[in-house]
Amino acid sequence: MNAVTVNKLHEMKLSSMAEFLRQQTETPGIDEMSFEERFGLLVDAEWARRKSRQLSGLIKSANLSAPHAALEDVEYHADRQLDKVQITRLATCNYIAENRNILILGATGAGKSYLSCAFGVAACRNFYTVKYVRLPELLNDFALAHCNGTYQTLMKHYKKVRLLILDEWLLTPLSQNEARDLLEVIEARHGKSSTIFSSQFAPEGWHAKIGEDTLADAILDRIVCPRFSHHQNIRKGFHAQTKGNHRGKEVRPRIYAAGSFPRSLCTMRAQ
Repeated sequence: MNAVTVNKLHEMKLSSMAEFLRQQTETPGIDEMSFEERFGLLVDAEWARRKSRQLSGLIKSANLSAPHAALEDVEYHADRQLDKVQITRLATCNYIAENRNILILGATGAGKSYLSCAFGVAACRNFYTVKYVRLPELLNDFALAHCNGTYQTLMKHYKKVRLLILDEWLLTPLSQNEARDLLEVIEARHGKSSTIFSSQFAPEGWHAKIGEDTLADAILDRIVCPRFSHHQNIRKGFHAQTKGNHRGKEVRPRIYAAGSFPRSLCTMRAQ
């Protein structure tokens, strides 16, 4: 094997081609293959390595709370009543190509974060950029950005991510400034990318959590807009044990391809 050729491959950052070339010279009967076949194997090895590194980088930059979550590992027990057909359909990530959203509802411990991350990993496997963030952290980041002059930079970051996963969606009521920042994020992404909303609360309680009527109407209108929403419920409800008064709280965990919840949500007022 020509050591000069191997060194050049390494200098060009084609280390997989260099390694596979070395392996080829040590493989009995390799000379029986044509040049095109052998060269094709070298290219395949380099391509596979680069795709693997790209996938690893996407998952790392997504900052998923469960980076090893996978939709193929989801357990479809009868009591969970998960719709495997619809989840499998969403795993293709066509909803991202169509700039549509997913809504995951459920009480604490229902597995919302795991499912959100599993959808995130599926998106990374399709080489989409993904960002996982808890809504309280996102709002805190924007509050700091207002102070240090990095608001526009942060907004551009969230605007360009193809799949944004917002966990702990509306866990606590928003201030007017937080609602305004949230509207800017939703508006910047509306019709251009996809978002997964993971929440303990049913949509009927969202308006009250956002607070100010005009901002709440604007935010919810962009989330449930029919043009950018699926209309399939991909999870049937299952009973969850709860205690106390859970007015407005989702106690029957469900997953939706967003849009299957009431369109009237846009105009609901806090009661």
